[in-house]
Amino acid sequence: MQTNDLRIALFSGNYNYVRDGANQALNRLMDYMLRQGAKVRIYSPTTDTPAFEPVGDLVSLPSFAVPKRPEYRVATGISDNVRADLEAFAPNIVHLSSPDFGSQAGLKWAHSHDIPVIASVHTRFETYLRYYGIGFAEPLMLAALRRFYRKCDALIVPTEGMAELLRGQGMNEDISIWSRGIDRTYHTPKARSLQWRREWGIADDDVVICFLGRLVMEKGLDIFVEVIAELKKRGVPHKVLVIGKGPAQDWFAARLPGAIFVGHQMGPDLSRAIASSEIFLNPSVTEAFGNVTLEAMANGLAVVAAEATGSSNIVIDGVTGYLVPPRTVSTYADRLQAYCEDPVLRTAHAKAGLTESTKYDWDAINQTVAENYVRLVESHAAVTS
Repeated sequence: MQTNDLRIALFSGNYNYVRDGANQALNRLMDYMLRQGAKVRIYSPTTDTPAFEPVGDLVSLPSFAVPKRPEYRVATGISDNVRADLEAFAPNIVHLSSPDFGSQAGLKWAHSHDIPVIASVHTRFETYLRYYGIGFAEPLMLAALRRFYRKCDALIVPTEGMAELLRGQGMNEDISIWSRGIDRTYHTPKARSLQWRREWGIADDDVVICFLGRLVMEKGLDIFVEVIAELKKRGVPHKVLVIGKGPAQDWFAARLPGAIFVGHQMGPDLSRAIASSEIFLNPSVTEAFGNVTLEAMANGLAVVAAEATGSSNIVIDGVTGYLVPPRTVSTYADRLQAYCEDPVLRTAHAKAGLTESTKYDWDAINQTVAENYVRLVESHAAVTS
């Protein structure tokens, strides 16, 4: 069997209505599959105001807006029209990318049609609960995720650390790695612009600490605020640059007086904003893969990140950046202070991180998923024949 024999039905909780690292990776994956000759059909909630044009044919799933987070939607299942579309498309592999009701319905449909199922894990959903005051429900969430992922034939995750975590949680035994890549057409230290910095009131000799990502509490905004407050308490000169937007922006801005908020950036503008900083601080523990951490490295920044699944397989501690035990504010501040006060150290780690980032090529990475699709289809056919 070849990649061009694949007929892939992808179920996504958010394929293109809000831009994030997970759905951009899925769109890149489907683009690669289409370029290899595979047939692709995507099933996801949709809105009238998508963040970007989707790759492939997108079929809308019935859904409702998340309370207090209306920019996100939750699929409620698959309608008769969607079921008819699935029957007509006749996939030979089903890919589930979010454990929502839509994917659960897709899983049930695949089992009823004797079609193999692979699931990709993009974030640590169970950790979100602690940021909204319901951390006590985390064991229940883990149990629900375990029931879902055990029904899949295989899982694909961004890092080996994430794979080890999921194996330890009993989610599945067949787990392969689907890493992430960098678009080097614009992610480069050459994008740095002193003129752009000056336009935002940043002096040429200012040391800028960057936050990059969607402004939601689960990205570790509370820890970021506490760390910056500790640096100020110590009298360490620096400026804060925030790239991104989201529902917690007002909360974040109120606690970061003097910080520069440049909003959501894309393409070359994104690279210019990142590369015009010196240090990237990422305290988030919710990601399966730290896309933003890799982007910071590719743009030539020194990195201080949480020692968690998102960054621990990207950053080599003490070589390409620093990994810090989550929520240890004083240690974060120690590492940032070292970078702020020692430009030689900062530059050495940034250069090492840039070199490390060159290992991440999108086509080679997405080919590993194609190989897993083919493997599952072939092994399933062998068992059922």
